[in-house]
Amino acid sequence: MKFAGIEVARIGVGTNRLTNTSKNIAFIRAAVAAGVQLIDTAYLYTGGQSEETIGAALSPMPENVIVATKGGYNGASPAAIRSEIDESLRRLRAKTIALYYLHRVDPDVPIETSLAAIKDYVDSGVIRNVGVSQVTVEQIERARKVMHIAAVQQWYSLSERKYDAEVDYCTHEGIPFVPFYPLHGAEGHALEEIARRKGATAWQIALAWLLKRSPLMLPIPGTLSLGHLEENLAAQHIELSDEEFEALRHA
Repeated sequence: MKFAGIEVARIGVGTNRLTNTSKNIAFIRAAVAAGVQLIDTAYLYTGGQSEETIGAALSPMPENVIVATKGGYNGASPAAIRSEIDESLRRLRAKTIALYYLHRVDPDVPIETSLAAIKDYVDSGVIRNVGVSQVTVEQIERARKVMHIAAVQQWYSLSERKYDAEVDYCTHEGIPFVPFYPLHGAEGHALEEIARRKGATAWQIALAWLLKRSPLMLPIPGTLSLGHLEENLAAQHIELSDEEFEALRHA
């Protein structure tokens, strides 16, 4: 699918537990070699070590890989946003950021004000694409009046479907939807039975369900295991029937 300007595989990797060790630097390099094209991080993950690890592993960033980071979680004033972007660039050892999300809407700062600070970096060529995270449809619409929104990130999984409306909106509007915690609650008889028939794991079926839920879905399951990551990537090749999809939806 087309994501932040390039064709990418439909399953990425989340790095909210990634610490800066030689083992994890090697893991990120191996993840890219295995076919991962979206690596998701944030300013606050592991106190900055997640970004630092990715920078150590990949700088200069490969052209066919999107490293997405986020800022503004603990305050999204323009000053806070600028400070975090500058620090993320340093940690990532990068001159540009392929995709930058507003991590969440600050209740004390209008989303338009936070995004305007990010837009300054877009206008100067430092940030190439912008996304929004943990937002409602109304907030996405407000964000789109400020600038082009390249992706929306939200908690969504087979068992956590509170944000169905946001998935439907993004699908209709052609905006990639990036669910975090995509394997949350991946259990139950129906899931295990379909997994058995497919010769797959329950987690793979849960990811396949998300991929069928919307053609613009790009899950980012977190892992520090190359074996688990390769298992996740293999879920892209599992086809669920309409009957299997509905059975899981209503389980």
